[in-house]
Amino acid sequence: MKKNILITGSTDGIGKLVAIKLAKDGHRIYIHGRNQDKIDAVISEIKEESKNESISGFMSDLSDLQAVQKLAQQVNAEVSHIDVLINNAGLFKTPILLNKEGMDLRFVVNYLAPYLLTKELLPVLKKGNEARIINLSSAAQSPVSCDVMLGKSNVSLNESYAQSKLALTMWSFNLAKQLNDMTVIAVNPGSLLNTKMANEAYGQHWSSADKGANILYDLVISEQHKTMTGKYFDNDNGVYAQAHPDAYNQTAIKQLMEQTEKIIA
Repeated sequence: MKKNILITGSTDGIGKLVAIKLAKDGHRIYIHGRNQDKIDAVISEIKEESKNESISGFMSDLSDLQAVQKLAQQVNAEVSHIDVLINNAGLFKTPILLNKEGMDLRFVVNYLAPYLLTKELLPVLKKGNEARIINLSSAAQSPVSCDVMLGKSNVSLNESYAQSKLALTMWSFNLAKQLNDMTVIAVNPGSLLNTKMANEAYGQHWSSADKGANILYDLVISEQHKTMTGKYFDNDNGVYAQAHPDAYNQTAIKQLMEQTEKIIA
């Protein structure tokens, strides 16, 4: 069965690679990026490589939550249903530390944007066929500080990135409990893959970007993952594994959800 698949941050890196793989199977792919010219170029590239004309795109700056809201409104208006949402867009190294509201930029892009986008897209996800939500976590996970998220406390880029990825994982587990009819999986696609983000951050990589694209493809397609909602897949070891202990701490999760709802309200 052909699926409607939306992939954020899919104009390069593993997002683009998995978009191509899925397009070759004939699925309808919606890519997302921040630059319209780049989106148009990638759409043309995917169409040519996959021989699939069912490729379109959306432009939005995920560091701006108002823009995320507009993106969701556009998707809801233009897309009949979504079978798979891959919250792939991520941010690590950037010269700008805070967004225009003064919040930590890594938290906004890596956690708050996918939280808000997914919440707003639930109507079209509920129309999907056995819908799956795949959230890009990381092996780097660190206890969440709301002061860091709100830009009131400064930490290193590594630390705020790791906090944002744990926040995303905590939310993924919480969301899975709320959605009985969907599969929600948090995934570490692999550490230091050969992507622009890893190379800019560390100047090196350990594995090819294909490693990350392949696990995302598998999480979208394979029946074995359908029953693994509320779980964390660690692609460094190729297995479902335990996330950070706070991902199972109901008090910490409740506090994070309350703070997040205040922010996006």
